[in-house]
Amino acid sequence: MRSGFVAVVGRPNVGKSTLVNRLVGHKVSITSSRPQTTRSIIRGVVTHRDPEGEPDWQIVLVDTPGLHRPRTEMGNRLNGLVYGSLAESDAVVFVIDATAPVGPGDRLIAERVAAVPSPVVLVVNKTDAAGKGEIIAQLTEAAAWDFDSYVPVSAREGDGVDELIGELEPLLSEGPLYFPADQWSDQAEGQVIAEIIREKFLERLRDELPHSLVVRVEDLEECQDGLVAIAADVIVERQSQRGIVIGKGGSLLQLAGTEARHELEALLGTRVNLQLRVSVEKDWQRRPAMLDRLGFQEA
Repeated sequence: MRSGFVAVVGRPNVGKSTLVNRLVGHKVSITSSRPQTTRSIIRGVVTHRDPEGEPDWQIVLVDTPGLHRPRTEMGNRLNGLVYGSLAESDAVVFVIDATAPVGPGDRLIAERVAAVPSPVVLVVNKTDAAGKGEIIAQLTEAAAWDFDSYVPVSAREGDGVDELIGELEPLLSEGPLYFPADQWSDQAEGQVIAEIIREKFLERLRDELPHSLVVRVEDLEECQDGLVAIAADVIVERQSQRGIVIGKGGSLLQLAGTEARHELEALLGTRVNLQLRVSVEKDWQRRPAMLDRLGFQEA
């Protein structure tokens, strides 16, 4: 069979995670209009079966954090993860936004991507929100980068996704089945739970607060009656942020917790008792030891 790892890279908020979720057919990564929603390397698995039902090819999509100008130690670590993924991938999907002009950030990533030996497929995403002229302009400007192929896509609507798979499949080489054919992600259960909880806060928080928030699952227990009891710590950087995350009379904490519990029950197929606590770890994004404890390892 044929298989390979494909790094999905681009600036923050160009729709990388939405694209990976669409290609895999499952929610692999949380999504948000907030930049830098993805904070780790997340692998989504697409396995195709032949007419006899046997796997004949497998693409492991590596969803990466958005490349950006780092302002904290965490930012440095996230960029390092992206560069490491580029070096280890068999092919690269470089995503730009059809609704925003090509900018310095895109050009910097283009230079980085061009320096790796792997073939590159450029995706112009969010075509559902852009006019035909905008899409043509993006494709024309990106053509100067001379990548292997160019595909306009709407990850949200699914347009162009089959064409993208058609470009990626021939790039696969003979290789092993890296993941079981029915597996679609490599994330540990605790990581999935923490990210679902964090997602419920992102759209409701303003300014820099979404970047200051991280969730850590402290306890996960399946009870005799089938109930799953989850205790999670919602961590912020300052005491003033704690009150915002809790909300007036606990309103935001209750709302986000309820939404997270419903999604977790659908995911786990059982009742969930979710207990959230909000705590403060001052300037955790700038403290290497704290980043290690939270799982943000150096590349």
